[in-house]
Amino acid sequence: MKRIGVIFCFLAWGITSFSQEMNCIVSVSAPQIEGTDKRVFENLQNAIYEFVNNRKWTNNNFKVEERIECTILITVNDRLSSDEFRGNINLVLRRPVLNSAYNSVLLNYIDKGFQFRYTEFQPLDYSDGTFSSNLTSVLAFYTYMYLGLYFDTFSPSGGQAFLVKAQEVVTAAQNASEPGWKAFDGTRNRYWMAENFLNPSNSALRDFFYKYHRLGLDEMYEKVDAGRENCTQSLDGIKTLFNTKPELFALQLLTDAKRDEFINIYSDQKVPPTEKATVVNIFKEIDPANGSSYQVILESK
Repeated sequence: MKRIGVIFCFLAWGITSFSQEMNCIVSVSAPQIEGTDKRVFENLQNAIYEFVNNRKWTNNNFKVEERIECTILITVNDRLSSDEFRGNINLVLRRPVLNSAYNSVLLNYIDKGFQFRYTEFQPLDYSDGTFSSNLTSVLAFYTYMYLGLYFDTFSPSGGQAFLVKAQEVVTAAQNASEPGWKAFDGTRNRYWMAENFLNPSNSALRDFFYKYHRLGLDEMYEKVDAGRENCTQSLDGIKTLFNTKPELFALQLLTDAKRDEFINIYSDQKVPPTEKATVVNIFKEIDPANGSSYQVILESK
């Protein structure tokens, strides 16, 4: 598939084109909310779609076919007042792999306890460096995280500017009453997501995103064994990081996004048994809660 090659050239050499960056599927549902006109959620869904997909988030230009594929799925569980809601937001980011129809998941995360205000037909306003509403700040934060992680897969630390933008959203939200923005709100929230990826001591995370995707998955189309071996080598830094910071939030994000893909890649019958054993030991170490899931790799003949 030529699309990803075009994207890579665009990122590396600045080819210009004419579209916004995001191709985001948005869904808002409220299955547990009774006695409420569902049109408010339909209008909210449309407003979020326009906010994410029709806004220019970078100084780069994308062709329509190059836009970043992602989803934002909001499930509203409680209506706290006429204009205040609480629920979960499921965030999924995907990246196309060179010369294939396969999309690799970069992020698959559920932000629980997402609380926001929305009045039907109100415009969703946002300006960098300011906090006007929890809804738009959360959307901006995850859009910048999407951009940062995505660009990191095409060049070493290529998403730095966008991860910094995400952290700036966190900084602007420090006085917000809604949860998820502060270090003491918990160890697995927006504050720590931005911190983990920008902390220089966690550089192995972002090295992995580049080596695994650009030098590994993208190479597998023409050189399956060499590409896969690069994927395997990219795990060394993650293992070392886990040994020093086993509770790191971003490591859980990584394994949650990649678990099924890891299993699919290394369950191939052509993978040497020694390589299978090596990666299974790593997976069981960095993802101990799901260690048994990786056993299928060794059982595949």
